[in-house]
Amino acid sequence: MITIPGVAPDMIANNIEPDEPTHPGEVLKEEIEYRGISQRKFAAQIGIQYTVLNEILNCKRPVNVQFAMLVEAALGIDAELWIKMQTRYHMQTAKRDKSFADRLANIRKLSAVL
Repeated sequence: MITIPGVAPDMIANNIEPDEPTHPGEVLKEEIEYRGISQRKFAAQIGIQYTVLNEILNCKRPVNVQFAMLVEAALGIDAELWIKMQTRYHMQTAKRDKSFADRLANIRKLSAVL
């Protein structure tokens, strides 16, 4: 988190989280549309089933390392970018899960006593 004296941390652009986390599939979907590549053609190009690609593009399936590397080979976009986006998506989603937040709070209370 970035801090600047006299400025509230939530008012610094780099500290602001979007209302809805961005799944890397959304970004990839825009990228292949921008390049004029159909989903079916892209799936065939990288050697995966169309349904798998479609689920990723519609945020129903996560991006894994192998998929990210296939995308890198096909589009020249660094695989690490896709993995980092997926990790951020998972982190933001987990932070918004009330039951998980309660679980974390309970663990912190128990750990504080140790």
